Amino acid sequence: MRKINVLFLPHPVPALATPWSNDVVQAIDIHHQLSIFDREQPAAPQFAGIEAIVDLGGNITPELLTSAAEAGVKFLQAQTTGLDHVNVDGILNAGLLLAHCPGQLSSVALAQSAMLFILMHAHRYAEARQNFTDGQLYSPVGSELEDLTLGLIGFGASGQELARRAKPFGLRILAIDVRPIEEDILAQIQPEFLGGPDDVDRVVSESDYLSLHLHLTPETHHTIDARRIDLMKNTACLINVARGELVDEAALYQALLDKHIGGAGLDVFAQEPPDPNLPVYQLPNVFVMPHTAGSTDGTSRKRAQFAADNLNRYACGETLLGQVIAELT
Repeated sequence: MRKINVLFLPHPVPALATPWSNDVVQAIDIHHQLSIFDREQPAAPQFAGIEAIVDLGGNITPELLTSAAEAGVKFLQAQTTGLDHVNVDGILNAGLLLAHCPGQLSSVALAQSAMLFILMHAHRYAEARQNFTDGQLYSPVGSELEDLTLGLIGFGASGQELARRAKPFGLRILAIDVRPIEEDILAQIQPEFLGGPDDVDRVVSESDYLSLHLHLTPETHHTIDARRIDLMKNTACLINVARGELVDEAALYQALLDKHIGGAGLDVFAQEPPDPNLPVYQLPNVFVMPHTAGSTDGTSRKRAQFAADNLNRYACGETLLGQVIAELT
């Protein structure tokens, strides 16, 4: 395998160096000639002789992309799963190959976080924590999950991992996906129902916990809109660890304030960072995290190794994994 010159673009937020940047450097540096982009120095010279870029979070700017294209960079590995904030057209039009990280690399982390939200809601964690502070014992009374229904809108990697964690708690699994699911996965998880896009309303209306596991595209924008929120049980809890704009937030927040639904667990938001002072975030049945559901040491290591493996494939002339292909029109 030939050794190539790779430029690593760290995330613009320095605090994210650990573990994300450190894992990338450790995984790639043993195979290739790696340099790290310095935002305090002129950009163009740093791209000279570079063949591939690893971009943490998909944060390359149009100006940096122009410098990369002019320098003859051939391949960009975006260290992100969703492409909604990646300049896909700009990268492909500049003549670069583009790949991103598949969903299974963060699926365990996302599933753990979604399960956390389910358990916090079932045991009314915010109220319990406040009662502890107030010296009030023995309340509130939680709910058992046995025989309740978990609806999964999207039954890809993270939805499947959540189902595997939810089944031992006795939750019934209803799932929606746009593609056929492999028979071995269905045999292992045994969802009670697996439907397609035409069945979303049924799953929304029957679920006690409704968890979203979709990529954000024009077709999935506001999949959970005001009409579907109105279909939810008034005790149901909506969980979103995918993308904020899958949900009509205004409709959701009004439903929560009006007690039309039973709660929410939210890690992603239409505008980030969100305003933490909004009244809805003060509700005891609304649990929030700062877009960290997929952020674990495991996700960081797996994404870094994926980047290293893809660079090796590129250097050997092999087909890239997670490659993004331009849509034909």
